[in-house]
Amino acid sequence: MSPAPQQLRVGRLIKAHGLKGALKVELYTDAPDRRFTPGAVFTLQVPTSSPWHGKTLTLVELRWYNGQPVAFFEGVVDRTGAESLVKAILWIEPVADEPDEPDAWYDFQLVGLRALRDGVEVGTIARVEHFPAQDLLVIRTADREVLVPFVAAMVPAVDMTAGTVTLTPPPGLFEDLDDDAAADPAQTGTAPA
Repeated sequence: MSPAPQQLRVGRLIKAHGLKGALKVELYTDAPDRRFTPGAVFTLQVPTSSPWHGKTLTLVELRWYNGQPVAFFEGVVDRTGAESLVKAILWIEPVADEPDEPDAWYDFQLVGLRALRDGVEVGTIARVEHFPAQDLLVIRTADREVLVPFVAAMVPAVDMTAGTVTLTPPPGLFEDLDDDAAADPAQTGTAPA
């Protein structure tokens, strides 16, 4: 089972904790008290070779130990079971009456938006990649995919109503730079000594 398009990625299981099946969780949510409530059912993103592929996990309890969230799940009763879940990514259905947050979007809301640079469409958002340092928008252009850091300096505006994101990427991200222009000191801002 893979996550449904509108599910939310809320955490990753990073390490077994103790002997009774508990797992430390890396949270990808600002609202663990809403997402990690007893009875919450998570879709697992794991390799197809995992014994957990196609299964879900139901949360029994989320506790905090030394500032680190630790989860207990139904059916995970020992350290061996917990270790088989390490690196699994947890996805959950959004709450129906979810309050809107300014400048916060879910992946499924961004996918398909038109990407504009200087008012001209350069492609559409194919997906969002999540990395520890930052998130990346994957922009599908006519001939390739371009990765754009999802930071305010390069993505200053997201207009859900218009269905667009405004991009201000550096030169060369969407086009090949002319070798002569790249070697020209006037273009690079360096002058011969």
